[in-house]
Amino acid sequence: MEAKVVLQSRTPTGTSSQGVNKQRCSPVRAVLARPAESIVGSGTKERLRLKLKPADSKREVAQDSSSFHNDNWFDLWAINYLSQSLQAATGVKSMLSGYESLVETTAMMSKKFNTKTQQELVMQVLDTAIPKLILNMIKTLLPQSQFTREYFAAFTTMFFAWLVGPSEVRESELNGRREKNVVYVKKCRFLEQSNCVGMCINLCKMPSQAFIKDSLGMPLNMVPNFDDMSCEMIFGQDPPTPNDDPALKQPCYKLCRANQKHTVKSSG
Repeated sequence: MEAKVVLQSRTPTGTSSQGVNKQRCSPVRAVLARPAESIVGSGTKERLRLKLKPADSKREVAQDSSSFHNDNWFDLWAINYLSQSLQAATGVKSMLSGYESLVETTAMMSKKFNTKTQQELVMQVLDTAIPKLILNMIKTLLPQSQFTREYFAAFTTMFFAWLVGPSEVRESELNGRREKNVVYVKKCRFLEQSNCVGMCINLCKMPSQAFIKDSLGMPLNMVPNFDDMSCEMIFGQDPPTPNDDPALKQPCYKLCRANQKHTVKSSG
């Protein structure tokens, strides 16, 4: 509220004992006016009074975080290409664009197909995205070695930030020696946007491990951390069997976008 003070003077009405005229002032009158911002932004202030529920608050954080990904023209091309390829292979249709289109497409896939079919469809798309000749050439020219594992790690860090988010190369011990064969994803973009354990496992982890092993001859173990949404991609390390993989025993998030079973009962 804004107060406007108005002072009104009157004609002198009396003389002091010393003959000096004094003016008698009227009491201060305050006019209260409603500020313009309270009128224009009343709807906004009203919304601010409403406290978000815990579930809404978490989803708000996930949505806001997407704005920190500044996709360039190559990133957008790769995202849209992958999204459109998945739509063509599955028959689903997304009217969105950019990364939201990819997330919506995979969410529809997780609802429409069982877990085995989801993994097979992703592998099919990956297999058709890269010509067989190039895959066979990579497999022949880059057999598994420390150089190849470190090369794959560096390549992934440089060229796949559009899919998984910022990452860095880290060391691990393999065959009794230290080598830079681990890609550490600080916060997986796909997991963060989908909020779905099942989508992470069936549309990323399992098909990626199988595709890289079968097509490039490189074992890969992807170890997602569902608490902080980070992930380690360890080149040269075989993943555990499904019965022993801790990732496959992780319950769903309560805010799961698809809320589908992966290998255990969903808690959502």
